[in-house]
Amino acid sequence: MRAYISVDLEGMPFIVSVEHLSVGKALYEEARKIATELVLTVAKTLKNEGFDEIVVADSHGPMVNVKIENLPEYVELIRGFPRPTSMIVDVEGSDAVLFLGYHAKAKTLRATFDHTYSGSLIRSVKINGIEVSEYLLNAYYAGHFGVPVILVAGDAKLLEDVEKFTPWAEKVVFKKAFSRYSAKSPSLKSLKKELEDSIKNAVSKLKRGEVKALKADAPVTIEVSFVSSGYADVTSLLPGSERLDGVTVKYTAKNIIEAYKVLELWVFAGAGVKSIVVK
Repeated sequence: MRAYISVDLEGMPFIVSVEHLSVGKALYEEARKIATELVLTVAKTLKNEGFDEIVVADSHGPMVNVKIENLPEYVELIRGFPRPTSMIVDVEGSDAVLFLGYHAKAKTLRATFDHTYSGSLIRSVKINGIEVSEYLLNAYYAGHFGVPVILVAGDAKLLEDVEKFTPWAEKVVFKKAFSRYSAKSPSLKSLKKELEDSIKNAVSKLKRGEVKALKADAPVTIEVSFVSSGYADVTSLLPGSERLDGVTVKYTAKNIIEAYKVLELWVFAGAGVKSIVVK
């Protein structure tokens, strides 16, 4: 069996400062260590539960966060940015997907580093009229290929969405936020034990047929509200795009794969504008 683990950083336990999130920042190595320890716990548990192939998608920022030194031989690591379909690339052919260190969507109250896809560019992303987090967007993408989400671990506020959209998925709270930059987390030791138990439960559900792939109805409409009209000016140049207002652009795609790629393109276009006008 093949398991796919998509790993973000903002939803990891103890990650509360911008100093945790970027290469070269004071606390970045601490964040890398935390993320890697939890990835190793998840991978080893999945191996013990019968998965002979485990793919880890390093999916935050430059996507080179997971340390490679102690990765076991049965783990393959996807690194580097940019890449096609970003956080969920190569999920096809997997039997299950797990999201680790995921955060809540933009505008969520009392959630650390709440944002969707690009906090500096985007206010919100909607798929078929539903405002999505990165978890939900990636769950839809995996679902297109029949791959079910079996576990989500991250910010407590995100897990409210998990319960709503994929109630069969096991949920592990890595932290409960007091604000965007403050949260309470259990010890790593207790979280590792909870992850082990939750993965065992998740795999049992998978084998009993109690989980399912989450699919977005096609055609898929994607609607993005940007933080600036300047970003919408450029992204609306894509043929087929519809400008809804000063900051909002809509596109109707044939399926979630195309919608995801449009989002990627819009983000890169917006980043290009930002690099030109923001000095």
